[in-house]
Amino acid sequence: MSQVPPSYVSGHRLLAGRTAVVTAAAGAGIGGATARRLLEEGADIVLSDAHARRLRESEQELAAEFGAGRVAALPCDVTDDVQVAALFDLASQRHGRLDIVVNNAGLGGTADLVDMTDAQWGTVLDVTLNGTFRCTRAALRRMRTARSGGVIVNNASVIGWRAQRGQAHYAAAKAGVMALTRCAALEAAEYGVRVNAVSPSLAMHPHLARVTTPELLAELTSREAFGRPAEPWEVANVIVFLASGYSSYMTGEVLSVSSQHA
Repeated sequence: MSQVPPSYVSGHRLLAGRTAVVTAAAGAGIGGATARRLLEEGADIVLSDAHARRLRESEQELAAEFGAGRVAALPCDVTDDVQVAALFDLASQRHGRLDIVVNNAGLGGTADLVDMTDAQWGTVLDVTLNGTFRCTRAALRRMRTARSGGVIVNNASVIGWRAQRGQAHYAAAKAGVMALTRCAALEAAEYGVRVNAVSPSLAMHPHLARVTTPELLAELTSREAFGRPAEPWEVANVIVFLASGYSSYMTGEVLSVSSQHA
């Protein structure tokens, strides 16, 4: 039986005075929900997305609600290291510091391995895994120089642990994000930076509904103990936890945000 989603949780100023960068933050998915939650918790934010129009609309909406001085945005293709560098430079220029990075950019698709082209494989890996690498590297270089600590939260997926037909490229990329998270955490600890990841199962939003068949969504939903997908803000809440002082002794961890049956 499907359960009703819980009431939205209000902010508690957990991140007041912090500056955060969020990739793939335009629209109604996990990135957009995370940007809103960060603002509600007191952080100033820099949004990025490969879709310039959607990014502009998200920036305008959030700036109108939370104040233009707290929201900046820059289109960024995470497969382009020059654009990645410009994004993190903007955060420093606009807000004078970089405290939190949420690497949310990812790209999926469905194809059986025997039919998958090199281009399909390479594109998913370049956005989802290599993009996370590029952004993590850019963030760590700046955080290491600043010596003021910081937090990086990567968006992985339960598919990095659990097999699903047609998802070899996406599963490999997300498993790679998990491994990258653990290795980066060990390297970053010496200069006070924590690196963790969330691993959602199914978070429903309009874009997912457009690119996934109703049959697959029904199958995935049936695996959830609550009988429903997560709301994107429910995943964002866990990202906020990892970005906050409440997780101060956690690094190199991958937290499953899922109600999937074992």
